[in-house]
Amino acid sequence: MTIEVAPLRLLGGAEAGEGTRSGVASTDAAPDSVLFDAYSAAVVGAVERVGPTVVHLAVRGAGMAERGRRRRGPSEGTGSGFVFTPDGFVLTNSHVVHRAESIKCTLPDGTTMAAELVGDDPDTDLAVVRVHGPALVAAPLGESRALRPGQLVVAIGNPLGFQATVTAGVVSALGRTMRAESGRLIDGIIQTDAALNPGNSGGPLVSSRGEVIGVNTAVIQGAQGICFAIPIDTARFMIPRLIRDGRVRRSWLGVVGQTIPLSRRRAALEHLAAAGGVLVTGVERGSPAERGGLREGDIIIGLAGEVVSGIDDLQRVLTEDRIGERVEAVVLRDGRRVTAQIVPAETGRLR
Repeated sequence: MTIEVAPLRLLGGAEAGEGTRSGVASTDAAPDSVLFDAYSAAVVGAVERVGPTVVHLAVRGAGMAERGRRRRGPSEGTGSGFVFTPDGFVLTNSHVVHRAESIKCTLPDGTTMAAELVGDDPDTDLAVVRVHGPALVAAPLGESRALRPGQLVVAIGNPLGFQATVTAGVVSALGRTMRAESGRLIDGIIQTDAALNPGNSGGPLVSSRGEVIGVNTAVIQGAQGICFAIPIDTARFMIPRLIRDGRVRRSWLGVVGQTIPLSRRRAALEHLAAAGGVLVTGVERGSPAERGGLREGDIIIGLAGEVVSGIDDLQRVLTEDRIGERVEAVVLRDGRRVTAQIVPAETGRLR
């Protein structure tokens, strides 16, 4: 059996005499309107499913930080967020609510109520706040690991105070890195060309299936179509810790360091996997690093079996799991490779 498929016509008219009869276009070929209607239906469906979960946050705080600049004295700001549990837990950006003294949350029906900050992690720019309201709708969470470049995404938020504003675009790239305001590197960032504006921060990035796959966080000033979102898989990992502890626990060495390159000759002689390391420019008194024997001038090239080629690598290794765990640090000291046994402590971060 032979199945014939009518040719698909994209952004053009039918050729003379092809698929027409008495000047009327044939319905055998899919017209452009059908394609655009399918696109619109996908966007509308995503908005109808997630839009009722998006909230507006009005924040008042002391010396709150805005992305890219600092304010002195009391300040006010706004942002977006979305309800992810029926009992009122809301996910947003840390830079929206960091150091907030008071938070007002406006629901899609216009109801405004006080919200409390539950947990905040500037290192991943994620925060959880909570509101207490009746019949709250929760957003379905998807999986960002399954995303592909070119996939349709929808950004929903409250830019400039306009409620439930929608923009659509595609996933431009995956696996980007972005520097948080704390100085720590955030991995796995989603790049999209769905337009983001002030006030979109903390709002959901939604797939065509109506599932949240990211948390909108930043734009590159002066560039068009370069916007970023934190993967929902990262948020899934952080949410229980923010609710349980109010913060994310990380391990700490107590060194002041900087990334330096190593010469090819040095890398070859020491059989190094990377051509860089962390030069220790200071060791805090009483810190795990001092107790482990690290000195000023050491170059850290490995920790806990992981290669360390710079500050960012060192930060990635210093996770919650390393707290109280004896780990081996590999350093270059006076041209020799030496090891030190260190027990990282909780809290603190590289400066």
